[in-house]
Amino acid sequence: MTEGVPRYTAREAIALVTSGFTELPGPTSPVPTSSVHTSPVHTNPADASDSSDPTRKFGPDGPLSWQGYDASRARAAARTGEEESVVCGTATIGGTATVLISFEFGFLGGSLGERTGDRLEAAYGHAREHRLPVVSLVATGGSRMQEGMRALVQLQRVARQSTLTREAGLPQIAVLRDPTTGGGWATLGAGADVILALPGAQVGFAGSRVRPPDADPAAYTAEAQLAAGAVDAVVPPAELPELLGLWLHLLSHPSAEPVPPPPALADTDLPATGWEAVGNARSPQRPRAIGYLDAYLARRAAISGDRCGGTDDGMLCGFGVLKDDGRTIAYAAQTGTATRPAGYRTAARLIRLADRLRIPVLTLVDTPGATNDAEAERQGAGAAIADVFGAVATARTPVTTLLIGEGGSGGALALAAPDNTWATPDSYFSVIAPELAAAILKRPPEEVRATADQLRIRPQDLVDLGVVRGIVEPLKSQP
Repeated sequence: MTEGVPRYTAREAIALVTSGFTELPGPTSPVPTSSVHTSPVHTNPADASDSSDPTRKFGPDGPLSWQGYDASRARAAARTGEEESVVCGTATIGGTATVLISFEFGFLGGSLGERTGDRLEAAYGHAREHRLPVVSLVATGGSRMQEGMRALVQLQRVARQSTLTREAGLPQIAVLRDPTTGGGWATLGAGADVILALPGAQVGFAGSRVRPPDADPAAYTAEAQLAAGAVDAVVPPAELPELLGLWLHLLSHPSAEPVPPPPALADTDLPATGWEAVGNARSPQRPRAIGYLDAYLARRAAISGDRCGGTDDGMLCGFGVLKDDGRTIAYAAQTGTATRPAGYRTAARLIRLADRLRIPVLTLVDTPGATNDAEAERQGAGAAIADVFGAVATARTPVTTLLIGEGGSGGALALAAPDNTWATPDSYFSVIAPELAAAILKRPPEEVRATADQLRIRPQDLVDLGVVRGIVEPLKSQP
């Protein structure tokens, strides 16, 4: 156990997030070997769709006849009061009905065996049948050694159930408790749409007893996973019920209506020249993405990270509630910095999640361009930008874009919705920055301003060129 980190039982974890919980009936217990007189049928349990299939039998001490396994299970049951390492049921969290899964680490380390797989499969099936989101309170050491490969293949069952639930358009949220390691992390944890973690929790594929002896233990924590882009937020227990309720509300309210573009926050006249447009967009006083989100959304919750080892503070992604009509929208917003590959991958993840859940998307474009240093190239800048282009192009949910500042080349265009992009008066969009265009054309510095005019980058030019639909009015001019 990580020093100073509470290790909640399954039902204590449930009590953290809800005061009402109804346990689902457990799947029919497998028929003992001694009561079956037919020849055994050797099947892959990962392929079984019926957890009560009588051909799946448990002999003394489990499928491997592991000496003392039955006694270990009996001791675990007596110690924890549970029949298995997972408790499944339904609950209402923050006003949203959900299927709730909670692991009991005290039962053989929260390990996954065949009976665990039976319960998880039944829980996911209940969620799909009743159109409910799934919340998993994970605390596990991995697959159960005493059941060997029969235990390991439960990960395939869990992955399949998670995928079927994803395809059904139902959200999945994981809360990582101490510890979350092994296959439980690689399926229920890391495979969720939104991943929250309790402070100090051990989180990693490698458990504490199987890591290299010189491994830095700090790398296997919730905080390290947050920094690496694998976790969306580390949440103190006292704040978990409210945030979990907000996430369930946000992800459970689809809408077919596109997001209207926000009004401009600055009362700026349209620029007379291209260079004036550049100056307006680069002004330190110009409103930024955080101001637009604060003005437009009543509540919001952020996702973080690209799930590939990176984060980018210059790309804000998440879901929020519109102040005007209470609808849920997704947002991906650049903050005026050069966007890193992790930022693009996070935005693509956000757009695809919103598309699957049928939640409309708002993108705020504001970047001088994609980061172009050597590290960005090593991190796959081109592929990351292509991923966003693809996510926007294939989205079935409506996407709305507002250009709020600099629109620097393809690094900005990747987030722009074809045929539904708008601009503020203090913005510009350009195939390349005027300074760089002049340099490529071998023009002297004094010709940068004229080059800006030639590029036709002002908001009104963008309308004339058919690149944007229109220019939004300042907030105070709205009726």
